[in-house]
Amino acid sequence: MTLKALALNCTLKADVQEESSTDAMIAVLAKAFKRHDVSVSETVRVAAFDIKPGVTSDEGDGDAWPALREKILAHDILILGGPIWMGQISSTAKRVLERMDAFLSETDDKGRMPSYGKVAVAAIVGNEDGAHFSSAQLFQALNDVGWTIPAVASCYWVGEAMGSVDFKDLDKTPAVVTKTADMVAANAAHLAGLLASSPYPG
Repeated sequence: MTLKALALNCTLKADVQEESSTDAMIAVLAKAFKRHDVSVSETVRVAAFDIKPGVTSDEGDGDAWPALREKILAHDILILGGPIWMGQISSTAKRVLERMDAFLSETDDKGRMPSYGKVAVAAIVGNEDGAHFSSAQLFQALNDVGWTIPAVASCYWVGEAMGSVDFKDLDKTPAVVTKTADMVAANAAHLAGLLASSPYPG
């Protein structure tokens, strides 16, 4: 069974040409997923699109969410990546979570949301404390709207508080990050495979 993952980069940087530490962390996870036979089809820079505020699946003219929603749900695994700002996950990531709130009312005849049977993991970077709190924010919200969270679901790096070195600036990926990325990928791939072959009953 071939599994597919989609990565959402929730950096505040809308310009896809601008380097992003979140992209660098997603790249580490993508390599790990490849080792576990999961293809990361692409990384979407969310801030580059006009994702309207709201909690429905279509907020009207110009809303880029419906197309992104369709792309997300066409994959088995979601990598939700983002930076830490003010000790919490970025506002761009929160916008994604808010739009997924619509899943609560989009259930099938067995009460299953569109995200049922799909797995989500996190890629978090920052130069201040907040990786664990950001993971907690993401995973509680994602679970509320139907995503399944595997054991060891977050790969993160946090530099010196108020420091000037970002993850993308490192000469080498720390061994502990690589090890964690492999565990995240292995567990997510295993769980996604189980759910694909044996869906939740609803």
